[in-house]
Amino acid sequence: MAATNPNHHADPETALDTLIAAGAVEEAPDGTLTTTDEFEKTLAIYHDIYGAVSNEEFENTVAELFGLDSETANERIEKFDIGREDVVAYLATQSFLDIPVEQDLLVVMAGLLVEITPSSSVPEELTELADDTFEAFLEENPDAVITVWRRNCAPCDAMKEELDALLERVPDGVAIAGVDGEEVGEFCRTFDVDAAPSILCFRAGDLKEHESGRRSPDEVSDIFGRVY
Repeated sequence: MAATNPNHHADPETALDTLIAAGAVEEAPDGTLTTTDEFEKTLAIYHDIYGAVSNEEFENTVAELFGLDSETANERIEKFDIGREDVVAYLATQSFLDIPVEQDLLVVMAGLLVEITPSSSVPEELTELADDTFEAFLEENPDAVITVWRRNCAPCDAMKEELDALLERVPDGVAIAGVDGEEVGEFCRTFDVDAAPSILCFRAGDLKEHESGRRSPDEVSDIFGRVY
């Protein structure tokens, strides 16, 4: 998260050391940093709450977190390019740590965690879309299926085990891709996605069906049959 206090001087090295000591981040022998599964579980909780809130709710949350009035909060959001992922990381870190931490240090920690991106939840067999690519994908593929995944998601993992059978049921001429639900706030807001796994079926560029929860290959085939 970019600083909301222009005079903060929190040390990134101290922030990283604290995250590692708390078990939120692991450092490999080659220096590679990854978030831990335990931290990702906490992050997922706050993502579900704040990842797709309206602009007004997001602005109010920033104002409350940093004791700002609405106008000042909006100015800081724009000036420091504060996004929902920053607020999610800040709140998850605050919850995860079992020691008191100064707010400026929490801000730096959140910024580090946003940059330490864990591996994507999207299966490698699928083209992965992002907030800046899903619209172009749908323009190019008016008949398309977009699947939504998340890390530390048992139903998602169960569906991945049957992914080959699911892909076999995609009709000819229908494109399929995937998104990491924790990384595509704009996509989730646009199509009212609040759960993973989810399957969104588009026909002639319009969203026709949106199914959430684990679905067997046969159930997915029934969905495709209704739409295509």
